[in-house]
Amino acid sequence: MTKKELAISFLKMAGSGDVKTAYEKFIAPNFIHHNQHFKGDRQSLLVAMEEAHKMSPNKSIELKKTYEDGNTVITHSLVSKENQDIAVIHIFRFENNKVVELWDLGQLINKDSPNENGLF
Repeated sequence: MTKKELAISFLKMAGSGDVKTAYEKFIAPNFIHHNQHFKGDRQSLLVAMEEAHKMSPNKSIELKKTYEDGNTVITHSLVSKENQDIAVIHIFRFENNKVVELWDLGQLINKDSPNENGLF
């Protein structure tokens, strides 16, 4: 699989609630992340993702754009939940076909936005 395919597979698996399996398959043991709401280690984000799925599971995740450059993959996704849609950008850094570093940035989609171009 390409790094792009690995990133997409991770997002789809983790986004559907199979977080532990996604971590085992795609995330390196020395993984770090940059989500400001949680400690930067592997276990903290795994637990946060599992809890988020229990509290507010995703209805779907639709990859709109994916870019790969060397060891970096960037995805732009539409995440749909029960009462909200979110535009999300993930930046993955890979080593040996495992994710070693992750950035994730999300923005709630305002259905009444005056911007006719939308977030995608």
